[in-house]
Amino acid sequence: MIGNISRTTRSFHVPWAVLPRPSRSVIFDLPVFAFGLALLYSFVIIAHYWSGPLTPRVAIDLSPRALPVYTFYSVLRIFVAYLLSLAFTLIYGYIAAYNPRAERFMVPLLDILQSIPVLSFLPGVMLAMVALFPRRQLGVELGAILLIFTGQVWNMAFSFYSSLKSIPTEMREAARLYRFNWWQAFTQMELPYSVIGLVWNSMMSVAGGWFFLMACEMFVLGKRDFRLPGLGSYLQTAASAGNGKAITWGLLTMVVVIVLTDQLVWRPLIAWAQKFKFENVEAVDVPRSPVLTFLRHSRILSALSNKTTAPLGEALALHFARRHDQSKPPARGSAIRVWFVRILGIAAAGVVGYALVKSVVLIAGLGVSGLKSILLGAAATFLRVNVALLIGAIWTIPVGVAIGTHPKLARVAQPLAQIAASVPATALFPLVLLALIHVGGGLGIGSILLLLLGTQWYILFNVIAGATAIPADLQEVCHIFGFSRIERWRKLILPAIFPYLLTGLVTASGGAWNASIVAEYFHLQGKIFSTTGLGALISHATDDGNSQLLLTATIAMALVVVTVNRLLWRRLYRLASTRYRLG
Repeated sequence: MIGNISRTTRSFHVPWAVLPRPSRSVIFDLPVFAFGLALLYSFVIIAHYWSGPLTPRVAIDLSPRALPVYTFYSVLRIFVAYLLSLAFTLIYGYIAAYNPRAERFMVPLLDILQSIPVLSFLPGVMLAMVALFPRRQLGVELGAILLIFTGQVWNMAFSFYSSLKSIPTEMREAARLYRFNWWQAFTQMELPYSVIGLVWNSMMSVAGGWFFLMACEMFVLGKRDFRLPGLGSYLQTAASAGNGKAITWGLLTMVVVIVLTDQLVWRPLIAWAQKFKFENVEAVDVPRSPVLTFLRHSRILSALSNKTTAPLGEALALHFARRHDQSKPPARGSAIRVWFVRILGIAAAGVVGYALVKSVVLIAGLGVSGLKSILLGAAATFLRVNVALLIGAIWTIPVGVAIGTHPKLARVAQPLAQIAASVPATALFPLVLLALIHVGGGLGIGSILLLLLGTQWYILFNVIAGATAIPADLQEVCHIFGFSRIERWRKLILPAIFPYLLTGLVTASGGAWNASIVAEYFHLQGKIFSTTGLGALISHATDDGNSQLLLTATIAMALVVVTVNRLLWRRLYRLASTRYRLG
């Protein structure tokens, strides 16, 4: 096992940095050079656009000729939001996993934040960004990016936290034996072990960014109508106008972008991540990527790695090694640090107390009838969320295991799953809603369907990640001992995927609460279709600018989520980190 750890930890670098001397053929360098020039030109264009004057309401052109520019803007917003999400994930997940005191409130807080609908973040985020840059387009763009961030980050943070909690004991013992400092443990053990889960949840996060793109690029805030040029606003405008041709063009463009992203980004990352699989015997059938092979033969990328990434990594390793060997700081420094934390905690408690008092005063003005409607809405949405989770788990667990354990099937099913997860259900929902109205059922059934379309993918992608991470030697043991299919599921598959499945269920639950804002309240051809639920109350309050109802409904949603977290998810996470961990 120690040898396997050494093999894994030595290779955690960019894909092209660990291979033999690349070919000198210029064929491999020209595309990379061209891509670099295109990227530089894109930065110039975006800098010019974002620094330009504010144009709150942009006329959305439904002509197909406008789609390339709109797609470029949307892809950029999703990419920037993803980088922010990744940075947040590594910091937040690490602190929550290794600080028991912080873990007690950070994990429930993460569950609350992922459950708060995007529209609940919208007023505060947009007003803050527009206030920071009142005359520049940058303010509205940053607001949209942060809103996309709120739809991407939570499942990644849960995945990284869950991976850190389930690192095998022998790996940690080996790290202690070799006296790893903080940086070595992070880069050579913790991050490599988390890579497979992070890659698959990154795919789901980007898909979530596409899902909420319509709400993030086109929204109404009081009397102000904000529209940003992008694929989301294009689809939203086309859906509101009932323009089937424009919807088709927009969805086709989105599918093309998703397929290209899969081939150029995700498939190379999946193939690269296999080197960090926790196993003693290398699997025979592993994912491969022509793009990754191409990048490994590029002299430009190899030179950049040798001149930047490698020296920076060595400098950081040396820096933290010196700090690790230093003696403990004096007691006075520790006392100052403790008092600083106490003062900071008192200040935070004061801010929270003030906000709580203001919230109670605001909620008190609703009256008994308003509180009854919120309680009834919370019960209705809670029932829909759990029905959607049950239906989603029934089919995603067997399908996800099949995809994760058969690389040939994954090559076909993976891009299809990304496309299905990325297409905004709200773009297709008008047709579904009209069909349900025609046959009977209306939004009461349609809301469950939309919740399912928006959340089942969290379970699927995490189950695929868990099945992919099952060591080949354990599968071989099951084959040698002649385990039946039921025994294989009971003794290997379900225990192995349990931490990943738990992450999928938690994030799917939060995503379902989040998606309720569009599942229970929908604009169609000048009419409003709604059903009883917290999502409908939040959407209605946003349209009317009713901050009192918006705040109360959001608090009610947070209370339900915290209760479920304390009674169910926390106990299951404890079980996953003790009983169902490889080791």
